[in-house]
Amino acid sequence: MKIGILTHHYINNFGAFLQAYALQTALQEMYPNDEVQIIDCMNVKHFVINVGGWFRFYKNKETLSGWLQKTRLPITFAKARKKYMALTPTCYNAKDIEKLGLDYIVVGSDEVWNYQETKGNAKVKFGVGLEKEKLVAYAPSVGQTHETDVPEYVKTGILKFKAVSARDQLTEELAEKIRNEEIERVTDPTFLVHIPDEEVPVVTQPYMLFYYCDGLPEVEKQKLIDYAHKNGMAVYGAGECDKRYTDITVNLTPFQWVWMFRNAACVVTGTFHGAVFSMLNHRQFACYLTNPSRIRKVSSLLEEFGLANRRCEGSAIQIIETLNQKIDYDSIEVEFDKRRSESKKFLKNAIG
Repeated sequence: MKIGILTHHYINNFGAFLQAYALQTALQEMYPNDEVQIIDCMNVKHFVINVGGWFRFYKNKETLSGWLQKTRLPITFAKARKKYMALTPTCYNAKDIEKLGLDYIVVGSDEVWNYQETKGNAKVKFGVGLEKEKLVAYAPSVGQTHETDVPEYVKTGILKFKAVSARDQLTEELAEKIRNEEIERVTDPTFLVHIPDEEVPVVTQPYMLFYYCDGLPEVEKQKLIDYAHKNGMAVYGAGECDKRYTDITVNLTPFQWVWMFRNAACVVTGTFHGAVFSMLNHRQFACYLTNPSRIRKVSSLLEEFGLANRRCEGSAIQIIETLNQKIDYDSIEVEFDKRRSESKKFLKNAIG
């Protein structure tokens, strides 16, 4: 049997890389005698815009050396994809994918079903043009897209799938309305397998880790940095720049990024996978969310595991209080195990 994974694997983003790698690894473990590959389907517009974003220079936040590190990230990701992903020949459309001779295509995870996304939306991820393969949706997300005014190709596409699951509440509601059936909520693929890490040599002391808290007031962020220093912690960013950080940790491999979360004393983040890797590595963390898509996704995730109180409104005092409220990971790990088992069962039943 030949199984292909169709996702946003080509984006130079740590979460995008790791969810694709994790789903590939999980399927390889579940189907050791079958061929599992990531379909190297390139949305050129999405790819080019994403690469270009790493060359922007933010003079108020970045040093020249930090910016130079950042510009190397697309190459770092390209090397990681080549080394760790089992990629098919490059495909640019459904016709190219059809030539691969796949038996199953698993679409997901990440915002592969965000049909209002002007950069990354591709009809092929709704099964348009795919007729020879059995389609399975594993943990797709529609982002912040609302279910009104749904394009016809989205409706007919989602109906084509042999089995559909969802990563968050909004996606679940949309798919249930279209398919008129109960849709199972499954975990992000990064929950399904143990993901390795690689040490970051410049980090040598306990630290507070930041990961994309867009919109966090600078005054409040400075209070958090001051708090870290007063408590014997360095301050780093996981693949992001700030002149106030202890050292530059921007050009990280995906597994170095994992290491940064796994070894942090505490984490302040504004993203879905920032929250996921804080949880998976049993870190004390707080979420500050301003991006509408992230608000929906991260809030849904936190509520699912009883951690809605980790969401903060931007006050340094509230964030510090949240970080000091210890999470009972013993009980949460029980829920993790349950959700992993259920999610793998969905894949087994869907693929057979």
